[in-house]
Amino acid sequence: MTTAQEADISGDELNKQRFQMLQDIAEELSGEVIFPTCFDVAARIRQALRDTDQPIRKIVEQISFEPLIGTKLMSLANSVAYNPSGNEVKDVKGAISRLGLETVRSTAMAITMQQMLRSRNMGGFEDMAKHLWDHSLQTASACYVIAKRLTRFNPDEAMMAGLVHDLGAFYMLYRATQYSALRARPDSMRHLVTQWHESIGLSVLSALGMPEEIIEAVRDHDVMRPIPPSPRSLNDVVYVGNLLVGGRQEWMHLEIDDAALESCTVGEPYLALQAEISAHTKEMSAVFG
Repeated sequence: MTTAQEADISGDELNKQRFQMLQDIAEELSGEVIFPTCFDVAARIRQALRDTDQPIRKIVEQISFEPLIGTKLMSLANSVAYNPSGNEVKDVKGAISRLGLETVRSTAMAITMQQMLRSRNMGGFEDMAKHLWDHSLQTASACYVIAKRLTRFNPDEAMMAGLVHDLGAFYMLYRATQYSALRARPDSMRHLVTQWHESIGLSVLSALGMPEEIIEAVRDHDVMRPIPPSPRSLNDVVYVGNLLVGGRQEWMHLEIDDAALESCTVGEPYLALQAEISAHTKEMSAVFG
């Protein structure tokens, strides 16, 4: 089908393909999920990292099969955030030792998500994909800083939760590329993603074998509720982190009155962390951008 023919697709056909996509996703998530090839990398590395008794040599061997991940790990380990003394690591083993296994998991997942969004098959959705990637990096940084400064939760675990909180949206965009009407009218996906990405994301995270605490941390992250004065759970960290870096924009696509939106405005002590969050995001963007 040519571009001109796709542009002529009727509204009925567009709605039909939107419904068909959701139906296909539901069917796929109820059985064996077929992820883009790049997700196999993250799954293998997560499996290798699950066994905490496994010698680091084995982990290094697994990561060595994926030069891009090894290179990114070294770059991150030598960044200002992880190397304030300026003592550079020169191999993957040194990078893993400095970063810790949780950060290695997050890095592998970040690269996987980035590779999927940069796929040549994302035609028509590049702008949405770029915005989604930037927001994910910002949320990951916000969650890391909030957890580090205001809680006793593991900041690296919080960063992972922030990174994958919108994974359902990534997956929906990837699946949307398989429908001609949706490719022709990418803006028609915005409302659909806003409505469905959270529930789809939970299923995708479960299929990927993510820890239950990460899944619970991202649950209902777009459900409007009062801002906690201080985070009481990892779920609170993700909720506030998402809002702090622009998550409220998703609500603009829904029928929510201004008073309700105003009640969810993030204030102190979170606003005091913005400079540190921006610096951390800049570090992450330098590695993954």
